[in-house]
Amino acid sequence: MKIPFNVPVVTGFELDYISKSIKNKILSGGDGTYSTLCKDKISSLFEKTVKVFMTPSCTDALEASSIILGLKAGDEVIMPSFTFVTTATSFALRGINIRFVDIDRKTLNIDPNKIEEAITKKTKAIVCVHYAGIACDMEKILKIAQEHELLVIEDAAQSMFSYYKGKHLGGFGDVATFSYHDTKNLHCGEGGSLVINNESFFDKSHITIDKGTNRRQFLDGNCEKYMWFELGSSFVMSDLSAAFLFSQLEHGLDITNNRKRLWKRYYQNLLGNEDNFELPYVPADCDHNAHIFRIRLNDETRRTDLMKFLQSKGISSTFHFVPLHSSPGGKKFGKFVGNDINTTSESNRIVRLPLFDTLLDDQVDYVCENITRFYNEC
Repeated sequence: MKIPFNVPVVTGFELDYISKSIKNKILSGGDGTYSTLCKDKISSLFEKTVKVFMTPSCTDALEASSIILGLKAGDEVIMPSFTFVTTATSFALRGINIRFVDIDRKTLNIDPNKIEEAITKKTKAIVCVHYAGIACDMEKILKIAQEHELLVIEDAAQSMFSYYKGKHLGGFGDVATFSYHDTKNLHCGEGGSLVINNESFFDKSHITIDKGTNRRQFLDGNCEKYMWFELGSSFVMSDLSAAFLFSQLEHGLDITNNRKRLWKRYYQNLLGNEDNFELPYVPADCDHNAHIFRIRLNDETRRTDLMKFLQSKGISSTFHFVPLHSSPGGKKFGKFVGNDINTTSESNRIVRLPLFDTLLDDQVDYVCENITRFYNEC
C-alpha cells in the first residue's frame, strides 16, 4: 500500500464554476462574481462586520497587512519562531524588525507568557500563528495588546473553520490572513484572503489592495479621477481562482468534518503509546479543523528512524518548520528574545502523518499499525 502525505481536495464543481466565470467575462480580481461570492461566504463566518479581500496568497495578505497597519522600517513585531517563513518576511521586507519568542510546549503556538519580555518602545504588533488550526490563547494575547497599545495580526493560514470559544479564528485581531494553498484543507492551488476587523483600517485597506489607488472610490462614483494615493500593490486574486475556491468553501463544513473524523481515528488508534510519543493536544476552548495530525517522538534520532521505516512501508510522512531564528535569514532580520526552551526541541520531535479528504479508514489503520510495528521491531 502506498499512501501520499497530501492529496489536494477536489469537490467536482470547480470546472463548472470556472466555465461560468469565463462566460461572465470578468476574470480579473476584486469585482467578479466568484470573488464576491467568496468574500460573502467568508464574511458570514464572523459575528461582526468585517472587510474581506481575496488575495493571490496568504503571503500577499500578510504583506498587505503590514502596509495597511502603517508599520514602517525600524518598528518591531513579535511572533513565534516556529512558523512558515513568510510570517516573518512579510514584515522584514518593509524593514520591520522581528522579535521571536518561545512557543507553548503543548499547542506549539506562541507562548503568551513570553510576549511582554519582548516588548520595547519600538514594538507595534503581535503576530499570532494558529498552528494546525488550533487557536492561540487569544484572551491573554488581546489583554497584553490592549495594555501595551499594540496591534494584533492573526496568521490564520491553517485555520479555516477553526474556532476559539465559539468564535471563528481570524475574528480577534485587527487583521487576519488565511491560506488556500493546495496543502490546506480548502484551496485554489494558490490563494489567500485578508480579513480586516478594525473599522479604522477599512478605507486604507481598499487603497492598499488596489495598488495604492482610489479605485474603489472612483468605481463607486465618489471621486472624479482614478489616482495613486499611497503605497500598495496588486494584492487581488483572479476570479478564475475564486471560482475554484468557491466550490470548496461551499463544501467546507463537509470537508472539515470528514478530516476531523479521520483525525479522531488516528488519535483513537494511537492511544496507549504515551511512552513512545505524544499525541496532539487541543485545549478545551478550541474547536480545530483537523489541518494536521502529528505525533512528537522522544528525540530527533527516533523521529528520523520512524520516518524511514514508514517510507519503507509506502507511507509518506514529514516534519515541519525549522525554527526561523536558527536560519540565516532569521539571524539577519530578527532576534530571539528569552530562552529557547521549547521551539527547537519540539520542532525536532514532530512527525506529521498523512491527512487529506480522500484518505481511507483502512489507510489510517495501516499507518497506525506500522507505527506500532516500528516500536515492536526497532
